[in-house]
Amino acid sequence: MTALTHLTMAGALDGLAKKEFTAVELAEAHVRAVEAVRPFNIFITETPDAALSMAKASDERRAKGEAAPMDGLPIAVKDLFCTKGVATTAGSHILDGFKPEYESTVTSQLWRDGAVMLGKVNLDEFAMGSATITAHQGETVSPWSSGAPGAWEKKIVAGGSSGGSAAVIAARAALGATGTDTGGSIRQPAGYTGTVGIKPTYGRCSRWGIVAYASSLDQAGPMTRTVEDAAIMLRSMCGFDPKDSTSVDMPVPDFRAALTGDIRGLRVGIPKEYRVEGLSSEIAALWDQGIAWLKEAGAEPVEVSLPHTKYALAAYYIIAPAEASSNLARYDGVRYGLRVEGGNLKEMYENTRGAGFGKEVQRRILIGTYVLSAGYYDAYYNKARQVRTRIKWDFDEAFKSCDVILTPTAPSTPFAIGEKMDDPVQMYLNDVFTVPINLAGLPAMSVPAGLGADGLPLGLQLIGRPFDEETLLRVGQVVEKAANFTAVPPFVA
Repeated sequence: MTALTHLTMAGALDGLAKKEFTAVELAEAHVRAVEAVRPFNIFITETPDAALSMAKASDERRAKGEAAPMDGLPIAVKDLFCTKGVATTAGSHILDGFKPEYESTVTSQLWRDGAVMLGKVNLDEFAMGSATITAHQGETVSPWSSGAPGAWEKKIVAGGSSGGSAAVIAARAALGATGTDTGGSIRQPAGYTGTVGIKPTYGRCSRWGIVAYASSLDQAGPMTRTVEDAAIMLRSMCGFDPKDSTSVDMPVPDFRAALTGDIRGLRVGIPKEYRVEGLSSEIAALWDQGIAWLKEAGAEPVEVSLPHTKYALAAYYIIAPAEASSNLARYDGVRYGLRVEGGNLKEMYENTRGAGFGKEVQRRILIGTYVLSAGYYDAYYNKARQVRTRIKWDFDEAFKSCDVILTPTAPSTPFAIGEKMDDPVQMYLNDVFTVPINLAGLPAMSVPAGLGADGLPLGLQLIGRPFDEETLLRVGQVVEKAANFTAVPPFVA
């Protein structure tokens, strides 16, 4: 790793503007870093030629005085975003050989604004997981794992499903990465890797060209090293898209301008229901520390109630699999991706889907098909939708007495690869603090706030009002500065 790979996005933009280095030099440093992190299985597809070509074009624009907002910044793309002419796998065997003929709206906007693509990074298959261990291409190992790469004393998960995106930033192999968040898949891996991740309000970023998991919950967002970088990247990712019926037509603010550092008079909600059983003492202590930091900065902590929180996980694991069973019906071996022949059409469907989907995806398709079936639709799916409405009402009520809500990101520090894998319910509980926000469609972000007794990162989560990412970022930067998180993974150190 070099000094160029340790830059923030803001620092890189400043250095490029001052001609301290070129976009090509920045890209070359990161291409070497991508090669160095191969033992961690972070990248599914590397695109060094595209990176250098895009960086060269960036230098040419800058020489003409036409630099775009993200010109020359090397980023990674979660392999759930369709990229024209570049393999898109969603971490699944069933999409083997699929090279889209189109570009997702979010990535096209990033390329429009000058970002440089280093490649496509790993994820849980179809974004279904909390540890990036279910991909057909294998598990991603966190750079926070101790020991030499490939000979670790203990392999730690990078979180999921955007574990590759989080790991590549923590390992200093990209300045930022795209992520998607269906039930915490940006925030939880950010918390596990000492990085920043923001899930914008549902509808803020277009879902067009993103391989669907659960359409009413999925939302793209940036993963970066700092809150300021998240503000830079988020501005490029957001915007109305007529191709996406859930995209909201409203102006995109200059999120970076919102980072004033002044939170005096803001009310910070502390939900009493988040002091759940199983919350570790060090997470509870960090939460209290976060409250103290915001109080010292002039904010006022207020207790709020989210009484339906205890039903959120159950509702989520009915709604998300139901939508997934519908969305994944399109993978049949007929039009693209894997095909496993059979004696007739029905056998070909069965063989293809049986071989193409991993166990976790099959589990969620079965759950989803069950809760949508005749006789169970009202008992499960409709009831879960009603609970979802109640959860949204809870947040609406809470925001009458506060401007932002502070909670832990996850109930514990990251666990070792191999732990919890035999118990899906234990794995699902990793998302207990993040799932309610997706059900309500709210914006939320995770900010690194400290290290646990095991030396692994801990994050704090901030939840905002709909389309008020500016307040979220402003408060997040205050937490970031107070925490002064400077720890780096063993691999980087």
